[in-house]
Amino acid sequence: MTFSENIKTVCVIDDDKIYVYGLKKLISIKQLCPNLIEFENGKLAIDFLANPENQATLPDIIFLDINMPVMDGWDFMDNYVKIKPQLGKKITVYMISSSISNEDIDRAKSISDVSDYLIKPVSPNKLIELFNMAA
Repeated sequence: MTFSENIKTVCVIDDDKIYVYGLKKLISIKQLCPNLIEFENGKLAIDFLANPENQATLPDIIFLDINMPVMDGWDFMDNYVKIKPQLGKKITVYMISSSISNEDIDRAKSISDVSDYLIKPVSPNKLIELFNMAA
């Protein structure tokens, strides 16, 4: 498998450095995407997305953790919905968490800008499937 022509950049918003490392490694090994940007909280990611200077490097897919310091995944989505019209690009957002709580799953699925809720760890086959759907 080689990089998809449609998916140039993936963004991982997660404070779990070990999980982020593993996800980056998997994306690299499977050659799913040539560029990966990461943020340890939602605030840093919102600041990046909202900055017009970053227009050329906006991600095609965002993998968003729920539980993070500073700004969690829910607060990120509240802010993302506000800035989305200014981005000028369709970005697929997946919420990823180790939480199996029905409350979290239902809440994520109730947000129209969230494509799916995934439980950590995401298997290599599921990751490939997600990239194929977004391509």
